[in-house]
Amino acid sequence: MKRKQVRSAALVLAMAAALTGCGSAEDAPSDVVSIRVWGAEEDQTLLAELIDGFEAEHPDVNFDIQLGVESESTAKDTILTDVEAAADVFAFASDQIYDLVNADALANLADYEAAYERYLNEPLADIKAANSESSVEAATVNDCFYAFPMAGDNSYFLFYDSNVISEEQAQSWDGILEAAQAAGNKAGMVFSSGWYNASFFYGAGFTTDLNEDGTTAIDWNGTSPEGYTGVQVVQSMLDIAGHPAFMSIADGDTSNQIASGNVCAIVSGSWDAGAAQEAFGDGYAATKLPTYTLDGEQIQMNSAFGYKFIGVNNYSENIGWSVLLAEYLTNESSQITRFEERQIGPTNLKAVATDEVQANYAIAAVIAQSEFGTIQKVGGKYWDPAQTFGELIAQGTLDRNDEAGIQSTLDSFVEGVTAPIE
Repeated sequence: MKRKQVRSAALVLAMAAALTGCGSAEDAPSDVVSIRVWGAEEDQTLLAELIDGFEAEHPDVNFDIQLGVESESTAKDTILTDVEAAADVFAFASDQIYDLVNADALANLADYEAAYERYLNEPLADIKAANSESSVEAATVNDCFYAFPMAGDNSYFLFYDSNVISEEQAQSWDGILEAAQAAGNKAGMVFSSGWYNASFFYGAGFTTDLNEDGTTAIDWNGTSPEGYTGVQVVQSMLDIAGHPAFMSIADGDTSNQIASGNVCAIVSGSWDAGAAQEAFGDGYAATKLPTYTLDGEQIQMNSAFGYKFIGVNNYSENIGWSVLLAEYLTNESSQITRFEERQIGPTNLKAVATDEVQANYAIAAVIAQSEFGTIQKVGGKYWDPAQTFGELIAQGTLDRNDEAGIQSTLDSFVEGVTAPIE
């Protein structure tokens, strides 16, 4: 990889001057500003529309902006295979920011203050203040701001059919499963993912965190500050997984299961709002995650809460314009457009406050869930063991009454997650 780019004050000023020149057809009539953008497949039409708007705001610039497909969930893995070959501007999930920063793949957006004031007439501090405090915090690593918040609904909650499950029943897994069984239907959730199955442990007071070396600190095989053991949490999960009305859903298959008509309740996120509304019809409803029974008490599930960001490749050849494009794709107007066209929850405070957003069931549910959300900080070695661990529970491989066996499984899981990075 080429030498890390050093953003000195002099270089930043030079970049601002270059931006000004590129913005003048008279000064640089033949210059082409090439930028590659990566976004999710389902966002391609929206991104093309927003890019057209950005180009229209700078009619004197000869842009060549190429749009490609890359899911936010896999962006980090693709980028880290070859940072220099990655897109200039890309969307990614907030939990990936630490690995991207450690790989020097993200530009420090505070280095481009001159560009914000020259082209946007506002400092970066105002851009950050326009978004929720927690989203800005999640985009900040070691006091450096590395990404513009794009969406605030990167979490999950409960969709349900209110013709089958009452509002009261929807508050607990016990009520949900009872109602689903009575109706001859199913309630589903993904267990085979550390994004989803962490909600049981977070709710019981267990934690995950990142160590300085990029490994994960995790305490799930011990006892939480609230006095619950990891074994007890697994037993509760096994009780749910073993219920005849429960359906274990493969990661990425929630929308298909909703459309199949086989479920009357499902844990998912705003990306499945359209499918849930169509499937449940006039019974369509959404609310925070339910409680679950743990050692005879009702414990509120605490979701892994995250955001979707747009970042800029630190090795972009047109990094100044790439930063301005990233800001444009995440500003108030773009977040409102993203909500209107894709029903994606904003982080921009003015966008959140609109009547349309406030009236949306899914967005209201994720806002309610945010009170019970944990910013998930984990290293790259967390995901595979967490998937295997969740599959063991979903498949009923573990015996609820074999506490020693459950403890051994938890110990092996934690050992895999905390293994040193090679």
